[in-house]
Amino acid sequence: MSRASDRAYDHIRNLILSGELSPGEQIREEALAELCGVSRTPVRDALRRLEAELFIRRNESQRSFVADWSLDDLEEAFQLRAMLEAYGARRAAKRISWDQLARLRSHNDAIRQAITASTPDIPKFLDHNRQFHAIVLEAAGSERLSGMLAQVIEQPVVLRTARQYDMENLKRSHHEHDELLIAFDNRDGEWAAAVMTGHIRRAFHAYAAAHSGDTEIHRTDEAA
Repeated sequence: MSRASDRAYDHIRNLILSGELSPGEQIREEALAELCGVSRTPVRDALRRLEAELFIRRNESQRSFVADWSLDDLEEAFQLRAMLEAYGARRAAKRISWDQLARLRSHNDAIRQAITASTPDIPKFLDHNRQFHAIVLEAAGSERLSGMLAQVIEQPVVLRTARQYDMENLKRSHHEHDELLIAFDNRDGEWAAAVMTGHIRRAFHAYAAAHSGDTEIHRTDEAA
């Protein structure tokens, strides 16, 4: 894969993850080529990769669109993520270093600061939450697991879920991280896996509640 294709892939993927390209929006190769500063060939290569990763879908006329997942699709993604991250937490409990534990505590302290601010700092929460989970995966020490998790579309959902969190859910997320750290301190893989499973399942139900609310709003708008 050429550097131009990699650059296009990273750029388009970031546009999708940030929400600048919305679910259901049509992908226009010419506009993306201009945005990425490459020709259309690298853009096509990038779109093929993104389609394989389920970020993009094609219709019968071969037009490309940003994937718009149903709630059932998203529940499956959360279930897969829960299984994979629980496995990672179980492995990490037996392998995690003192340095990795210290870094986890540092990120969770930053999460606490973000959610206890006068106005919760959601971007800061997201950044340190992402790094917290990345360190757990690093501690698990499995390239195969990393590759599998990379295929689970998660970040746009995490962003939308976090924006819907009330203070209770933000605090629960932080406290679940605290409990995971205690499980790691005790090198208890089963405890760590159980905490991680509950952590991801709770996130799904927060997302599902927000999704149901959006659906009801949309239906009300249609009826108006």
